[in-house]
Amino acid sequence: MRIVSVCLIAIIVSINSAFAAVETEKNKVVASTLSSEHVLNWSLGLIVVLGVFFTCIWFLRKMGALPVNSKTGLRVIAGLSLGMREKLILVQVGDKQLLLGVAPGRVNKLLVLEGTEQLYKEKHNEGNEGEFAQKLKQLIA
Repeated sequence: MRIVSVCLIAIIVSINSAFAAVETEKNKVVASTLSSEHVLNWSLGLIVVLGVFFTCIWFLRKMGALPVNSKTGLRVIAGLSLGMREKLILVQVGDKQLLLGVAPGRVNKLLVLEGTEQLYKEKHNEGNEGEFAQKLKQLIA
């Protein structure tokens, strides 16, 4: 990533004099070239925008709004805060659901739910596809 950014800046600086903007000022034609100040301002603006973008993505992943990998057999179904540092977590592991007590420094298995005892049952679509994928297949067919 660092090499790409250095190459990009070198290319922009090397073609600095190639760009010329023509401005009219009271019927006078004035040619102004792209200066290093402009390139620096654009580069800093781009860096700030990308920094804000990646910060938002990191924050969304930390909050759980963006799934990291939804195809694994392990996922958190629900959670309940019991205090400042204690939580109950319901985890799906394959065909089982585990109710875990989570506190600082330890995790305890409280209950194992199997078969009809499960609290949240997953709807199995054909081939584990989403609703959009099914509708798209219907439109194509």
